[in-house]
Amino acid sequence: MSHDLILAFLFTLFAGLATGIGSLLAFFAKTTNTKFLSFALGFSAGVMIYVSFVDIFVKAKESLVGELGEQGGSWLTVGSFFAGIALIAIIDRFIPKQSNPHELKKIEDMRRNGSAVNDPALLKMGVFTALAIGIHNFPEGIATFVSTLQDPGLGLAIAIAVAIHNIPEGIAVSVPIYYATNDKKKAFRLSFLSGLAEPIGAVVAFLVLMPFLSEITFGVIFAGVAGIMVFISLDELLPAAKKYDEAHVSIYGLISGMAVMAVSLLLIL
Repeated sequence: MSHDLILAFLFTLFAGLATGIGSLLAFFAKTTNTKFLSFALGFSAGVMIYVSFVDIFVKAKESLVGELGEQGGSWLTVGSFFAGIALIAIIDRFIPKQSNPHELKKIEDMRRNGSAVNDPALLKMGVFTALAIGIHNFPEGIATFVSTLQDPGLGLAIAIAVAIHNIPEGIAVSVPIYYATNDKKKAFRLSFLSGLAEPIGAVVAFLVLMPFLSEITFGVIFAGVAGIMVFISLDELLPAAKKYDEAHVSIYGLISGMAVMAVSLLLIL
C-alpha cells in the first residue's frame, strides 16, 4: 500500500472521529461555547469555500481539459460541480429538519433542573441525528480520500476543515442522548460511530473508484467534491455559525479560514 494511500485513510479517519471530540465537550460543559462554535464553523466554511474554488475546481478543470479539450473539459467540469451540489442537496432533502446535524442544539436547552430526564423524544432525536451525520459524512469521506490521493497537503487541509465542523455534530448527537438516558457511554458510542461513516466512504472510494481512476474520472470526482463542499458551507455551516454568532465572530472565522488556506496553498507550491 502506497504512502499516499495510507495518508488518505488516516486523514479520513481523523476527520470522522472528530465527532467524538464534540461528544466529550458536551459532557464536560454546562453551557454551549457559542463564540467557539461560531468561529469554528465559520473557519471550516472559509477553508472549504476557498479551497473548492481556488484549488479543487481548477485542478479538476485542468485534468478534464487536458483529456477532452477546452470546450468539452470546461463543460464537464461545470456539470460535475453542480452534480455534486445536487447530490448533497438530495441527501439533505431526505433528512428530517429536527434530525439535521447542523440544526442548533445547545447543551443548556437539554437540561432540566440540571439533571438528565427520561425523555424518549430526546433519545429519538439523538439517534436520528447520528444517522443523519452518518449520511452526511459518507460523501465527505470520499472527498477527503480522493483529495489526499491527488495532493496530500490539500487532503490534510480538507480533513482539518471537516474535523472542525464535525465537532458540533458530535455535540448534536451526544447531548440529546445523554440527557435522555443519563448514559455517557451510550451517547459517546453513538457519536463516535456516526463519525465512522467518513472512513467507510474512503473504503468505498478505494474499492469502487480506484480501479477506474483516470484523469477523466478524477476530474469529474474532484469537481463534484468542490460542489459538495460549497453546498455544505453555504447551506449548513454558515447558517449554523450565524445562529451561534456573537459580534460577527462567524465572519471573522470565515475570513480566517480563507486566509489560512490561502497561505497553506502558497507554502506547498
